[in-house]
Amino acid sequence: QEQLVESGGGLVQPGGSLRLSCAASAFSFRDYEMRWVRQAPGKGLEWVSDINSGGASAYYRDSVKGRFSISRDNAKNTLFLQMNNLKPEDTAVYYCNAGGGYWGQGTQVTVSS
Repeated sequence: QEQLVESGGGLVQPGGSLRLSCAASAFSFRDYEMRWVRQAPGKGLEWVSDINSGGASAYYRDSVKGRFSISRDNAKNTLFLQMNNLKPEDTAVYYCNAGGGYWGQGTQVTVSS
């Protein structure tokens, strides 16, 4: 069964960094555009970043540009999100998504002093 499993979330102080991972299995990861989506408490889903199947093109929402970096390792079927200079407004459950189809269970990121 197709599966995405996120990890790497946690509690971090403002200005800190986290690296999220998303491990894919049971589908052809290298063929899919991948994205990170987040959901803050009491709010709807919010797109964060996309990366194309080969990893050469990446896109970000304005509020995370210059702070977040998406990448992938197709040999290891893994998607990453490096998050630097985190802000309280980045607090959310972060989900990885494969081409609009498969979803992970999410990982909580809390930015607080």
